[in-house]
Amino acid sequence: MASALVALGGNVGDVRATFRRAIPEICARASAALVARSSDYITPPWGEERQPPFINACIEIATTMPPRPLLGVLHAVERIFGRDRAQETRWGPRTLDLDLIAYDDVALDTPDLTLPHPRLFERGFVLVPLSEIVPARRIAGRRVDEAVLAVSRDGIRPLPSAE
Repeated sequence: MASALVALGGNVGDVRATFRRAIPEICARASAALVARSSDYITPPWGEERQPPFINACIEIATTMPPRPLLGVLHAVERIFGRDRAQETRWGPRTLDLDLIAYDDVALDTPDLTLPHPRLFERGFVLVPLSEIVPARRIAGRRVDEAVLAVSRDGIRPLPSAE
């Protein structure tokens, strides 16, 4: 089984409810087991800043599905929850954004998929929840708990448990 790290985000609709429904959908479609789930975090928008704040989280799943088909599953789940990549503004509002952050120690650079995620080490909204669930994990030679110290965490705060 491979360990895949997936970042979740959104700022349209009831994002936390979307996460609660999307995670089992990801696992079912990827024949995966949920290993760990971070808390939900409210985060400032990134890229396009004139929009509502986002909610972000990360999960670790165990799967036998290879990276490219797994990315296809993530995009299919986004569509189920109303995301239309063809009609949206880059870094704009969205119901659900699913990014494959890392897949074991695989390094891949293709037009449709780069692993680890090329902007991982710039994004506090990914590193903060990731450091909660896999602090000692090495990605591209860097420990997650060390990488999070090098990014801004301004405006990123955990939300109370949704349960």
